[in-house]
Amino acid sequence: MTTRSTTDFAADSAESTDGASVRQTAGEVAANVRGAAETVAAHLPEAAAQTRAAVDEAARRIESGSDEMLTAGTTLSLGIAIGMLVGGAPRILVALALIPAAAMGLAILDRNSRSSTSKL
Repeated sequence: MTTRSTTDFAADSAESTDGASVRQTAGEVAANVRGAAETVAAHLPEAAAQTRAAVDEAARRIESGSDEMLTAGTTLSLGIAIGMLVGGAPRILVALALIPAAAMGLAILDRNSRSSTSKL
């Protein structure tokens, strides 16, 4: 038969107190995360609408811009992306810097293809 000393009982009660405080802290963290997620979910439709409006405005400006402005913008965006790549920036930032260059470059190509088919 095993006998337990009073120090064993004290250690057991300390462990149970620590376990209760850990559970309480975990519950508080979960409540904070839930609150933050609810806040984000509440603002998500507004953020999506604003993003959509910004993308539409950017597309409108690209379509209404002159060929020279689009060429200069494409060159600038490519230069920034190449400089970031050579400078050792993370690849995701380099890819993000290429988005405007791609959009403007595609607009230039679309204009050129429309003008060449209209001449035929």
